[in-house]
Amino acid sequence: MSFFSVLLALLLEQLKPLRGGNLIHDTLVGWVHWAGRNFDAGRPVHAWAVWSVTVLVPVLLAFGIHLSIARHSLLVALAWNVAVLYLTLGFRQFSHYFTDIRDALERGDELRARQLFAEWRHMDTSELPRTELLRHVIEHSLLAAHRHVFGVFFWFIVLAAVGLGPAGAVLYRMAEFSSRYWTYRSHTVGVPTNPSLMDLAQRLFDRLDHLPARLTAFGFAVVGNFEDAIDSWRRHAVLWQHTSDGIILAAAAGAVGVRLGGSSAPGLSVDRSKTFEAGAPVGATEAEGHTGGLPPTLGHLRSIVGLVWRSVVLWMLLLALLTLANLTG
Repeated sequence: MSFFSVLLALLLEQLKPLRGGNLIHDTLVGWVHWAGRNFDAGRPVHAWAVWSVTVLVPVLLAFGIHLSIARHSLLVALAWNVAVLYLTLGFRQFSHYFTDIRDALERGDELRARQLFAEWRHMDTSELPRTELLRHVIEHSLLAAHRHVFGVFFWFIVLAAVGLGPAGAVLYRMAEFSSRYWTYRSHTVGVPTNPSLMDLAQRLFDRLDHLPARLTAFGFAVVGNFEDAIDSWRRHAVLWQHTSDGIILAAAAGAVGVRLGGSSAPGLSVDRSKTFEAGAPVGATEAEGHTGGLPPTLGHLRSIVGLVWRSVVLWMLLLALLTLANLTG
């Protein structure tokens, strides 16, 4: 059932993607805010209470609905899995920006490309060299692909395999959403209501993302230049502030032979009041140095698109083989 759920959800998300600022997004923002307001009294133990309510209650709800439906109809349970995956995936939420930026650059409209990137990431790149613009586009797109696609796939498949239905997809998405929300609150308010809440949410998401990030990087290596990807992973992943991000970016850089990493150029401004919509924390892609490879060019954007789609196909094929083995066994 996992293979068909993922396949149908991917197709549906490609045909009818959720738009930004949709009802589901607004509901989740209200839910996280409500949990913080009602369960946070400023102590470390309350950080656990807020995180549990924010993340685990939706997980239990998704599992409970799946369990009650599956008792009566496996077909309806499949539809429920597809619906949850559709809501937790976000492939088109970032890929259309990537495509529009690439198309603008291919037309020679660099100003429009910079405007689109600013709209997506809320970063003013008007003073950046072209190679730096391309680097930021590539890095943010790779991390978005992992968090919106591969990470969701991993946890959905793992928990679905033990009978928990779509609980894994909800767990990963809500953990990522929570860590992002409290980082956003920290940036806009100055200090979160409970300082330990932001740290806890980020730490727990990092643990959930530990294995998925490495599988994503390994997938990039398999479908790209394997030897260079593994070498770059081993040598350069430590350059990034967040280890999981560094592993993904270093492996992808080696897989397609592009130079990634380095600090943001002086004067690069970020609208901190809007980084919650943008996704990754400010500075997430800054590194103390860069990988090997050629400076980013327009051709590398096409290579990154191919890398991501080949990785999707790879994991779908593996999932199909596992499903087939399970059915025949």
